[in-house]
Amino acid sequence: MNMLKVGDKVPEFSSKDQDGNTISLSDYKGKRLAIFFYPRANTPGCTAEACNLRDNYQLLQEQGLEILGVSEDSEKKQANFKNKYDFPYPLLADEDHTVIKTFGVWGPKKFMGKEYDGLHRTTFVIDGEGVIEKVIEKVKTKDHAAQLLD
Repeated sequence: MNMLKVGDKVPEFSSKDQDGNTISLSDYKGKRLAIFFYPRANTPGCTAEACNLRDNYQLLQEQGLEILGVSEDSEKKQANFKNKYDFPYPLLADEDHTVIKTFGVWGPKKFMGKEYDGLHRTTFVIDGEGVIEKVIEKVKTKDHAAQLLD
């Protein structure tokens, strides 16, 4: 796993969101962007994290932050997740791992004694020029907005 770090320039990427629209990094040029990677839509931790960002969305926007969620779920799963919880930000359906590999957040994980490859819950804050200014690897799912505002 070769994860991007603070100071790295993020390579341009494009992926489909929950509605099939193409979203690219260049869409956020001149804006600060928090891009959060989560393992699976509609699971307890991912739901807590995404809802915490939703509940603090106004405050995050007041701080000049746009939000973008990414998992390897299908467009349909992402659409159901977004609609069920009324998220005000797009969710990328990165089924081919284009964005996941760009950021280097796919790799070995352990769960209940088993080892497997999976998506690491990680958040990157990117400045208006596409440079990473913050990386959060130990995401607090129920208090993630506070980590972004720190």
